[in-house]
Amino acid sequence: MGQQEKVATSLAGAVGEEISASLAPVDAELERRYPGDPGTRQPVHTVYVPGDAFAADTVRTWGDRALAALDEHAPDAASFAAVLGLADDLAEPVYSRVRAKLEREPIEDLRVDFEDGYGNRSDAEEDEAAARAARLIAEAYEQGTAAPYMGIRMKCMEAPVRARGIRTLDVFLSGLMEAGGLPDGLVLTLPKVTYPEQVTAMVRLLEAFEKARGLEPGRIGFEIQIETSQSILAADGTAAVARMIQAAEGRATGLHYGTFDYSACLGVSAAYQASDHPAADHAKAVMQVAAAGTGVRVSDGSTNVLPVGPTEKVHDAWRLHFGLTRRALARAYYQGWDMHPGHIPTRYAAVFAFYREGFEQAAARLARYANRTGGDVMDEPATAKALSGYLLRGLDCGALDIGEVARLTGLTRADLEGFSAPRRGDLTASAQ
Repeated sequence: MGQQEKVATSLAGAVGEEISASLAPVDAELERRYPGDPGTRQPVHTVYVPGDAFAADTVRTWGDRALAALDEHAPDAASFAAVLGLADDLAEPVYSRVRAKLEREPIEDLRVDFEDGYGNRSDAEEDEAAARAARLIAEAYEQGTAAPYMGIRMKCMEAPVRARGIRTLDVFLSGLMEAGGLPDGLVLTLPKVTYPEQVTAMVRLLEAFEKARGLEPGRIGFEIQIETSQSILAADGTAAVARMIQAAEGRATGLHYGTFDYSACLGVSAAYQASDHPAADHAKAVMQVAAAGTGVRVSDGSTNVLPVGPTEKVHDAWRLHFGLTRRALARAYYQGWDMHPGHIPTRYAAVFAFYREGFEQAAARLARYANRTGGDVMDEPATAKALSGYLLRGLDCGALDIGEVARLTGLTRADLEGFSAPRRGDLTASAQ
């Protein structure tokens, strides 16, 4: 037993109390502005379907068309792996899981589009399409055939289409209410946002609807689609996207990058408009930093190179889409937009490969951290948060099974969720 150290202090207890009192407003501001990730499932993609093309069987049809593409152009694990360059040990697990996913849950998030994918129609036609979308989505949730997340992309808040966008949103939400209420998986997308005031206008619109229908205040959230240069850098030099998150008053659920509108806004030639263009990387990096800690998720955009035609062209498009998806995942963009049923196989292949190839290492590191055992990497609570988040995302999309995760980590899903959402003070104190 060593000699007990003498502990000396110089400050009166009142000093710490005064400092804590002075920082109380900051503490409250941190909690309000940066509540952390909501801990809910984030879909790996968003599929958008024009309002006039959306049908009761759209989700199943996309899955069937994706399976048919596999049957025609990559009928087994070896051929699919050869196209995408998958390692031998990943070929069968990825391929079998992709096929099972396409049969079970081909679309994770679907947006019925009333903006660019729909265009300008007569008021009567768009009214009918919005009402029809509400009816079909309500029926899908009631029958258990819905995607986990579904909703609409309305027209934007710019003057020429503002009234039409507001009416379409009203018709759609009212139709859902008449059919029994808003589904838990409801998602709305506000496109082409340029000024934070447009976000505020969306908040006021949703407040009015909630009041009119007797809904709990704050019930309806929405995504902000980033498609203009002004949404990244405002005229005064500030990051407008950060102000947009605050303007949403807690209702913003995501920031979605619009590949082609944003690229065109910057004058990028059509041949070079892609999600890996330097302009895209800059925009998404600003979005990512602005959203960090706020609970708002970031989504990548899409590719317009469709996997159609002869097998050689399909394989080229698959390789491109697979590479862009893997690139996005490495940059922590865990969601993207898919424009064609043929994109879904490579979306899931890229996602499943990403989680399966790093699964064992992540599980081992988290197990060591949880058990306070040694290893060749010294992890902190922030790393444990990232490791558990990685495993949870893999579980949510179907890349991993809870049994194999539990076997390698010794942890339950509740344990993983506890590590992935620590209190702010836990991270700060442990890093000292």
